[in-house]
Amino acid sequence: MSDLEVFIAGLPKAELHVHHVGSASPRIVADLAARHPSSKVPKDPEELRRYFTFTDFAHFIEVYLSVVDLIQDAEDVRHLTYEVARDMAAQNVRYAELTVTPYSSTSRGIPDQAFVEAIEDARKDAEKTFGLILRWTFDIPGEAGLPAAEETTRIATELAPEGLVSFGLGGPEIGVPRPQFKPYFDRAIATGLHSVPHAGETTGPGTIWDALTSLGAERIGHGTSAIQDPRLLEHLAENGIPLEVCPTSNVATKAVEDLDTHPLREMVKAGVTVTINSDDPPMFGTDLNTEFAIAARLLDLDATGVAELAKNGVKCSYLDETSKRRLREEIDTYLTNWNATRS
Repeated sequence: MSDLEVFIAGLPKAELHVHHVGSASPRIVADLAARHPSSKVPKDPEELRRYFTFTDFAHFIEVYLSVVDLIQDAEDVRHLTYEVARDMAAQNVRYAELTVTPYSSTSRGIPDQAFVEAIEDARKDAEKTFGLILRWTFDIPGEAGLPAAEETTRIATELAPEGLVSFGLGGPEIGVPRPQFKPYFDRAIATGLHSVPHAGETTGPGTIWDALTSLGAERIGHGTSAIQDPRLLEHLAENGIPLEVCPTSNVATKAVEDLDTHPLREMVKAGVTVTINSDDPPMFGTDLNTEFAIAARLLDLDATGVAELAKNGVKCSYLDETSKRRLREEIDTYLTNWNATRS
């Protein structure tokens, strides 16, 4: 492990684009599979790593949904959430906005109130035990259409869990136009939720424009194709609209050919604010520390530059201002102590 990788491992971090089910490590998936032995999902962690090898984005969605099928009751939901928090805390993640898809569970028979209580109970216990602050993004699974949008919006606005801060849209982009979801985002935004849809990962910059103009996007999930449109890059930079960048994910889903051709450099060069995230880390064989190391290589950053990148995540988060200040100070102190040991 290089000095910079050691620095990254100990660096306090925030993560803004990471999925609830997609964060289930082979350890957690094996636990869930053992609880539900009829599932086709492998129970051996090594077999699971092979299972999590994707040919394209459609195959990823297929595998992802097979893991969703393992979550069959509220105790599964709580176990998943708490154990994901454990894994995050082990990487010195101090704050995370976890993207949760209630419809995936409620449509499989888990009562909405039980689902919300399970994630909230796990969130509060994780903060006490691990010192990790969790908040929720409730997202619409776009492939499930408007019924899923209605259900997600209803749960977000009527049950309104304490940890909920934002409203998103995930799943496939091709064949799922963003403007159809405008009424649902309007309702969520009216209750004070922030708009953070996925856009422009597997489609062109037009999808990002739709997310901005129709869904009121304040941050963009992925936004990989933004570099194809100089006017869009200028708009993102001038309006301070961040991109939630997930390098390894983009390669795994074939949105980008390889890491060396990832558009992260061009985004930063254009003045766009970027945050670094892991998306569905175990499914893509990565974690947040690895994504920071990749970003450091692509952007040619030293420890100071990496610390500034970590502070982007804090700045662009929906954490309260007092907690933001504390986390920034923790990052600065960590950097100061690191530099002092090397002077």
